[in-house]
Amino acid sequence: MRKRIQSGFTLIELVIVITILGILAAIAIPRFAALQADARLAKMNAAMGSVKAASAMAHAMLLARNLSPNLTAAPAASGIVVEGIQVGYTNGYPTAASIIQLAGLVAPDYVVTGLTAPAIAAPDAGHTGVGGLPNCTIAYTPAAANAQPTFTVNATLANCS
Repeated sequence: MRKRIQSGFTLIELVIVITILGILAAIAIPRFAALQADARLAKMNAAMGSVKAASAMAHAMLLARNLSPNLTAAPAASGIVVEGIQVGYTNGYPTAASIIQLAGLVAPDYVVTGLTAPAIAAPDAGHTGVGGLPNCTIAYTPAAANAQPTFTVNATLANCS
């Protein structure tokens, strides 16, 4: 009896593998698309955490240097530099321009230009809240006199999809 030597795959085996891969792709792609909205939402919540921490840190530095807790000053005039960033203040808290830099909200990770105030960051160019684009953004309103700044997350699963 002769032994048959097989090399490679048969056509049937290849068709079955391709069919299985097609079925897996049909199941996985919708789940991947749904995760993008979750990722954008998580990204904006993390950015808001950075903004809040940067705001508290800049205000604490102001107090530690015995400056007025209600200081309003341009970046060069405040005299406070954090990691090479001159901090501007409004009523004792960072200005919107300063908070963007302090929180590390920089391109290409975030969209920080062309947004409608008080929005300061968006996850990408397709979710800026400008025009017909979904409003998956975070907002920062500098402090009013004798008050703290306001922080708003305008991001939900619905508008980050």
